[in-house]
Amino acid sequence: MAWNEPGGNSNNQDPWGGKRRNNGDRKGPPDLDEAFRKLQESLNGLFGGGKKRGGDDGGRTSKGGGYGLLGLGLVVLAAVWLYSAVYVVDEQEQAVVLRFGKYYETVGPGLNIYFPPIDKKYMENVTRERAYTKQGQMLTEDENIVEVPLTVQYKISNLQDFVLNVDQPEISLQQATESALRHVVGSTAMDQVLTEGRELMASEIKERLQRFLDTYRTGITVTQVNIQSAAAPREVQEAFDDVIRAREDEQRSRNQAETYANGVVPEARGQAQRILEDANGYRDEVVSRAKGEADRFTKLVAEYRKAPEVTRERLYLDTMQEVFSNTSKVLVTGGKGGQNNLLYLPLDKMIEGGRSGASAPATGSNAAANEASARAAADLLQQQTRTRESR
Repeated sequence: MAWNEPGGNSNNQDPWGGKRRNNGDRKGPPDLDEAFRKLQESLNGLFGGGKKRGGDDGGRTSKGGGYGLLGLGLVVLAAVWLYSAVYVVDEQEQAVVLRFGKYYETVGPGLNIYFPPIDKKYMENVTRERAYTKQGQMLTEDENIVEVPLTVQYKISNLQDFVLNVDQPEISLQQATESALRHVVGSTAMDQVLTEGRELMASEIKERLQRFLDTYRTGITVTQVNIQSAAAPREVQEAFDDVIRAREDEQRSRNQAETYANGVVPEARGQAQRILEDANGYRDEVVSRAKGEADRFTKLVAEYRKAPEVTRERLYLDTMQEVFSNTSKVLVTGGKGGQNNLLYLPLDKMIEGGRSGASAPATGSNAAANEASARAAADLLQQQTRTRESR
């Protein structure tokens, strides 16, 4: 009988149906088996179980005990189901939920719930970049074997396609990478693979690989393709190194030749231009001088026609002044009072000087004038000599 049942003695019974013990009756700890039995009876009463007291033997019957255990099990199962059904999606993740094996929804970050076993969820990080490395021997366009190491960086762009369309999308990525790499290397010459053609190859491989993945609908996006230093097989590595060094020497010699040409050609062009300018200047000078002489002669002819005697005398005096000013002279004196003074001119030297000067192009006209002046001076000297002798 419970402590709160009618007719019960609340002073002598505790809440679990046992008699209270006085302080003097406590001789040891309570019986654990009895406490557990009483707890079980209370749970049975809570979940619809009952207990009867009666009969001649005073025994107890508990038909509702099995129902109480069943209810307890159901509570435990419900707690376990609720614990497994509630899940948290991080900021960098997404989850795909399938209901009865068919796509139901894509869940974003936050606290979510699904209903197993009719639902299944697949949760993946969709922002983290993943990497795949591939290395192998490839045959180039010019039938040479090279080893090409390759690294592919990718991420999941469509989780629904990643989960549902392809059984193993990352295996498909590896196979597509090998196909794209062999296609690009097979259409490229060996020197391009080993030297400056790697960036162009990486771009072409990325484009072709992404086209394969989009065709398969794998939900994967390729972010970067990196080709490390390609090399020849170990058996022929030394020969390949010699070829590379020879190519580098060729490029260096070509650069040196271009540098020398860039220094010499402009200088030669400058010298040629200067010579052309000098020739043009000399031509203009000669033409201008000739025109000036022609104009002077034309004007002189006109003046000569007006006054022949005066013009002839003037020409004679100008010529003698020019000859005497540019020629060394010897004055021979004799007699008293300077009556027999003689002016001596080295005509032979003057004529030879005029002839030698005629060979120079810049002084040709001056040499001819000097020669004519020398002859005129010689004639004048002979005339003066005859005049003196006649006296």
